Amino acid sequence: MNFLQHLECTECGKKFSSEKVQTICEDCDAPLFARYDLKRIEDSIDKEDLRSRYPAMWRYREFLPILEDENIVSLGEGFTPIHELDRLGRDIGIKNLFMKDGGVLPTGTFKSRGLAMGVSKAKELGIKKIAMPSAGNAAGALATYGSRAGIDVYVIMPKSAPEACIIESYMLGADVFLVEGLLPECGKIVEEGKRKYDWFSISTTKEPYRVEGKKTMGLELAEQFSWELPDAILYPTGGGTGLIGMWKAFTELREIGWIEEEDLPRMIPVQAEGCSPIVEAFHQEKRESTKCKDPETIADGIQVPKAFADRLILEAVHKSSGTAVSVNDENILKSSKELGRTEGVFACPEGAATLAGAKKLLERGSIEPDENILLYNTGTGLKYINTYTENLDIDIPVIDSVEEITVR
Repeated sequence: MNFLQHLECTECGKKFSSEKVQTICEDCDAPLFARYDLKRIEDSIDKEDLRSRYPAMWRYREFLPILEDENIVSLGEGFTPIHELDRLGRDIGIKNLFMKDGGVLPTGTFKSRGLAMGVSKAKELGIKKIAMPSAGNAAGALATYGSRAGIDVYVIMPKSAPEACIIESYMLGADVFLVEGLLPECGKIVEEGKRKYDWFSISTTKEPYRVEGKKTMGLELAEQFSWELPDAILYPTGGGTGLIGMWKAFTELREIGWIEEEDLPRMIPVQAEGCSPIVEAFHQEKRESTKCKDPETIADGIQVPKAFADRLILEAVHKSSGTAVSVNDENILKSSKELGRTEGVFACPEGAATLAGAKKLLERGSIEPDENILLYNTGTGLKYINTYTENLDIDIPVIDSVEEITVR
């Protein structure tokens, strides 16, 4: 059974048909949310029903917008592990430190969730050509699911995007184009392509369904923590779809009585000091962010000068009594090494930023040593070999005999 009712403007509340191709509310220039008949969901399914289902994000079918199973485009994404970072937690002074690892998903990043959902709904609606601007990982995920669905994919990427993501997108069948500049420049070309080539843009939060895929992160977290959520979730925030999606999941679960109001976690966006419009807006008590003029960070995924859904990000932070933090590239690199050498997690720079953020917030007193703190790693470090090689002093000796080895 499907319980999708309609789409709704997140700003003015205007309703839109979910049976037609939709993008944003043009009156408000705001994202649309999928709305469900939550009362019918509550009457139709119980938490215990989930236990026997296949461990993928599609186990939450009642909460998702795909009408017919035949339209689901999947590679088994979802139900990623939660690692207990016991050693690292002791080292930095947090008793209960966890990390949810999106790096093990089919495309090596959490983008699998949003693009599996977005492409599935595009297939259901009969869309034939999809385009997006991407800093890297989203392009690879779109190419993956577009190829599997038989939909033509066009990605516009900064020339500076990780080489692994560029080649990944190409090998998976996307038409790849590189731009001198960052995401805003890529976005302008996609907008022009919409008019000239009839592309459907699946840009972050500019269509209603990628956020529904990211919502499954929150549904999973709730189930994996036995419906008692962590005290705080630190999330690397660029476009912010994942943070918005998780908060949407938590509010829907609260409405059907699966979690309690007092169990809602504090949502904490983590950004780089070289590009921190959400953090600045939060601490200046603004409802929306100001575009970062000269964004610069090694963490490409959070190098977003201004998120289209910045109001929704900040709303989730405020409603959850959360906070926001920025960290420098030096500490991102340091945290990357700590995660790898202490806990065996080779995280992307964006994921490592959450560890750096946790340390900073602990020093400030914004999180407490005995709280349950969850970090979110959005991808595998394997896609960022060039980034780490260029920014770390890596000296690996070449030897001829065992005598040349120094044992630590």
